[in-house]
Order: sequence, then C-alpha cells, then structure tokens
Amino acid sequence: MIVFFTIIFFVLGLIIGSFLNVVIFRLNTERSFGGRSGCLSCQNKLAWYELIPIFSFLGLLGRCRNCKDKISIQYPLVEFITGLIFALLFLKFYVPGENFSLFTPLFFITYAYYAVIFSLLIVIAVYDLKHKIIPDVLSWVLGILAFVGLFFINLDNSFIFPVFSLHFPTFLEFLSGPIIAAPFAFLWLISSGKWMGLGDAKLAISLGWLLGFSLALSGVVFAFWTGAVVGLFLIIFSKKYGMKSEIPFAPYLVFGASLVFLFGLYIF
Repeated sequence: MIVFFTIIFFVLGLIIGSFLNVVIFRLNTERSFGGRSGCLSCQNKLAWYELIPIFSFLGLLGRCRNCKDKISIQYPLVEFITGLIFALLFLKFYVPGENFSLFTPLFFITYAYYAVIFSLLIVIAVYDLKHKIIPDVLSWVLGILAFVGLFFINLDNSFIFPVFSLHFPTFLEFLSGPIIAAPFAFLWLISSGKWMGLGDAKLAISLGWLLGFSLALSGVVFAFWTGAVVGLFLIIFSKKYGMKSEIPFAPYLVFGASLVFLFGLYIF
C-alpha cells in the first residue's frame, strides 16, 4: 500500500514539475502562465501526447516533433526532481500509528504546505541556475510562507519531523532567519555583490525560518561543501569556468536544505 501511494505522489510531483517548468521559462517575460504550451523555437502548439511528463521527452528523443530542434533537458529533470521530492515528502510525513495517518487533515495540511515550499525552492534554484538571479517575487512569497510557518509548524525534539500546531515561536526561532542570512548579507556588502548575491541572503532568511537554526546551519554547511566540490570540478574540467567565474549559489542552498530536511542529516 505504501508503495502504491508513493507512486501516486511521485506522479503528482511529475505533473506539478511540468507546471514549474512553465513558471521558470515564462517568469519575467510577457507570456502568461496559462494557455497551451508550445515549442520555444518554432512556437508550434504541443499536442496532449507531447505534454506527458518525462515520457513525452523520451518518446520524442529530446527533439521537437515539428522543427526537430532540441528540447531543453531542464524539462524532464525538473519533472523528475519534483516527483522525487513529492514522493520523499509523503514517505517522511506518513508514519502509520504515530504522528500522521493517511487521509487526515493533519497530513494533508502539512504535506500541502511543504509541497508548496519545495515547489518554490525548485523554481528558485533552476531560475538562479539559468539567469544567475533570484526574482524578488519568489523571495517574498517564500519568506512570507516560511515566516507564517513559524506559528503553525513545530519541529519535534529530533529536528526532523514537522508537526502542524498553533503556537507562538521562541525568540531563537524568530531570529533564526536573520542569523542564518547575516553572513551572506555581509559577504554581499563588503564585496559589492561580487562574492555573493543579495538574493542568496534573502533565500537564507527563509531557510532559517523554515528549518530552524541548527538544521538551517547544517544545510548551509552542506551547500558550501557541495558548491566547493562542484566548483573545483568545473574549474578543472570545463574551459568555460575559471577562478573568477560567477556560479549561482541558490541551487546549492536548496540542495543542502532539501538534504537535511528530507533525510534529517544535521551536523549541529
């Protein structure tokens, strides 16, 4: 039964991931998020069988049916990652006989909240990877949701299991966002934006409120470790990157936050 519902939530994530791709490609453009999707090269409207997450990309061999231009690998990757995260969220929250049972308001409220949060994080990570900027509208929405969550979401004593409950946050919970964001803001200030973008500081505030101080700090450490490894790999093996190359950091922050939240990997 658990396997069946895990697949259901994975498929749900694939569908949501398809919409997230639309948001990523159309955000800050003149195109609306509604309407039928089309090829970015020839503008040909896509048939229903060209819109099936992952499978359409594989069936078309990664090329437009009309103009044969390559389809961005971003489409299946975002769909798969979203599906994977949605499935992992289900496995994290569904604990039979303990905190949650399936088909209860408690489960669905908590799941819906974090599904929206992680959908926003995916959009932020991919958009920053493409454009090296985090749109303010995404930072504001994520920040508001994370701050509101301070009053509705409690992490248990192990810092890995969120529980929906009305409560007033502690002083440390209020300050967790600004404390986590302070080093990023400081690097942005003293380097005039050359070492770190202000968008990373805004993202760090949300992660601090979302995860709590110790878990968010662990996520930041994992982000720097991952960024250092990937950065060295790119400098050594890619001619496009050098010591002064600009590398977006939001994807690493999102990866670190996802790692510690979904698997409870905290250092501190």
